[in-house]
Parts: sequence; structure tokens; C-alpha cells
Amino acid sequence: MTATIELRQLRYFVSVAEELHFGRAAARLHMTQPPLSQTIFALEAALEVALFERNRRGVALTTAGAALLPEARRLLAHAGELPELVQRAASGATGKLVLAFVSSADYSVLPPFLRAYRAAFPHVQITLREATSDLQLDDLMNGRIDAGLVIAPLPGKARTELDYLPVLSEPLILAAPAGLAALRGKREADLRLMPPLPLIIFPRPISPSLYDAILAVFRAAGITPAIGQEAIQMQTIVGLVSAGMGIALVPESVSKLRRPGVQYRLLAQSTPLVETGLAWRRDNSSPVLQGFLELMRKTL
Repeated sequence: MTATIELRQLRYFVSVAEELHFGRAAARLHMTQPPLSQTIFALEAALEVALFERNRRGVALTTAGAALLPEARRLLAHAGELPELVQRAASGATGKLVLAFVSSADYSVLPPFLRAYRAAFPHVQITLREATSDLQLDDLMNGRIDAGLVIAPLPGKARTELDYLPVLSEPLILAAPAGLAALRGKREADLRLMPPLPLIIFPRPISPSLYDAILAVFRAAGITPAIGQEAIQMQTIVGLVSAGMGIALVPESVSKLRRPGVQYRLLAQSTPLVETGLAWRRDNSSPVLQGFLELMRKTL
């Protein structure tokens, strides 16, 4: 038999158990003694066990009553937390957020974003996924992530379903193997004076806008680079430069990634700006996501 227990019954039981006197418990509950006694009798009937020993000398807990007391206190405490819990969930202060990011964001906007968000929403569980822009867009369109830091612009289909917030615009800079004579003592690199080293670059399907921006810089300098290696992570690209496999053009924030054997230089040539932005599904009404977006707008 499954007993139906009300929180009111448990609250009355705890009062009697702590006072060990029905009269004092009734006064504590701001009620008369008869309805209190009736409620305790109903609780005992529902549980099919006596919770109190009653005699002319007073009231004492039975073994069953002593076992129930800590559990009743725990249930009442949890019930008292429910209003705050649901209010926090409704305001986005608790829950889960799945955030993806391109590798370059790890050296620029991601760390301060996360610090600000963690300080403002300490009870939200954040799951981070490093992924290229194309994979993020697919995950966003299929609801597998809540938001993603991607390289702009969004492709046409994505723009019909996703919202977008620009976060960072930065120039491209040169990452080159250390010790090149063409860079010695210079703050800027002129691509026309560089030795014909292979270019290390993203595959175009991964990030068409970044790929095209990089090649546009070479075209503007009258150079057709030989593509030596392709890699999908900034860490890998810089690692290949460190190994002397070639040069790369990377967003300026990647210069924070220090590797032995790599030198970074601003470019003498003008470069298009690479934009990183936050994308999310337009129909995602998650309070957690809305709280994240609101904070990011304030942070920006």
C-alpha cells in the first residue's frame, strides 16, 4: 500500500516531535490542539504505524517516529528551497549551457567571457566544445549546442535560423619560423620580401571566409602562395610553423600562443579584418541562454 503524505502533516509531526507535547506544538503552530492531534492520527493511519507513545506522563517518539524525524526535516527543508530553485531556473541562474568555440577564440574573447559568466551565474553548468565554424553551425541548426563563437559571416541558410552578435574584429598577422633574415629587426613583415615558404592554412570548406581573406592578402601583394599544409586548429598551424614547415597568416589574438621557434609580425600590407561572433538559434528560448546573451551584450 502506498501512503499519501502531505507536507503539512510532516510539518505538524516535526513540531510535536521537537516539543514532545501536543499543547506546546499547537501553540507553536498557531492552532488549537484537537486538529493537530487529528492530523497526527491521520499520518499514523496513512503510514500504518504509531509515531508517538502517549501516556499521562507525556509524549515520546516510537522507534518508527525517531526514524521518520530526520527524513521529515530533510523533506521540509528541500520543499522550502523549491521556490528559489524554480525562480533561479526561470531567470537563467541555474541549468546547463553548451557553448562551442573556434580555436582562435581561446586566445581572445573566450576567457574573459567565461570569467564574467561564471561570476554572474555560478550555478549554471557550462559544457565547452572546441569546433570549427562549419561544425558549430551544423550543431546549432540541429540543437546540439546552445551558442557558438564562430568566424563570420554566417552562410545564407544559417542566417534564416540563427541570430548573430559581432564580438571581435582583428587583423591578420604573420606567423613565421624564427630566424628569417627578412624579419630581422623589423616590426612589420612585407610579404613581397619574404622567402617563398609554403603557406599553412585552414581547408577552405572549414572556414571559407578566413581562407579567402588570407589568400586575398597575398593576391593584393602580387603573390600566389604555394599551399604546403592544411590544418583545422590554430594550435596545429602554429605548431607546423614552429617546425619550419612554412608560414601562416593568423588572427592577431593567436600571437598569445607562444611556441618556441615562432615569430609573429604585423603585416605591411593592409589586411581584411577577421570577425568572430556569437551565433545561436533564433527560436531557442532557454532562460540560461538568454541570461548568457544579456551578459555578453553588457560585457561588449
